Amino acid sequence: MAKEKFQNFTSRLVPLRMDNVDTDQIIPARYLKATDKKGFGEHLFQDLRFNEDGTPKPDFPLNKPHYKGAQILLARENFGCGSSREHAPWALLGYGFKAIIAASFADIFRNNASKNGLLLIELPYQDVDQMHGDVLENPEREAFVNLAEDTLIWKGQPYTFPNNPFTKKMLLEGLDDIGYTLSFAKDIDAFEKNKK
Repeated sequence: MAKEKFQNFTSRLVPLRMDNVDTDQIIPARYLKATDKKGFGEHLFQDLRFNEDGTPKPDFPLNKPHYKGAQILLARENFGCGSSREHAPWALLGYGFKAIIAASFADIFRNNASKNGLLLIELPYQDVDQMHGDVLENPEREAFVNLAEDTLIWKGQPYTFPNNPFTKKMLLEGLDDIGYTLSFAKDIDAFEKNKK
């Protein structure tokens, strides 16, 4: 079906200096009772963001005022490991993230993210590490994401990231698997008529 088409955008980065962030850390299992995508964003990183009494942990990046409204999460290595839950990208998108930068992503998370319109930007570890340092030095610094060119501009420097051509097409055209299939409706109808 049709989704919102991915648009180039500029945003600050939220640095999450953790390796091996798994899907249970992204959205804990106790919040997976709903089948609708709405509402998961409020529980993103629930156990990392909040104390047991529900008060925010002041040191967690999402709780810091200068990262409020940022649409890019800056992770590290093996982001999205763990179970195959599709709710993880739902929670990230629901919170307001449009893209995740990391040195590597878990394969199942990568597939789920692409099907839900979340852009994954994989860059060499040394570049990701440098970006973390840059953000800590200046949290107001912004990155520009150009999906059509598979490029992230950071501090005036372009970083090209690998992107599956099919995934890119789906994001740019705002399609999911069903929408992509329906884009061939005329061809399917013609085939069915000729087969009779």
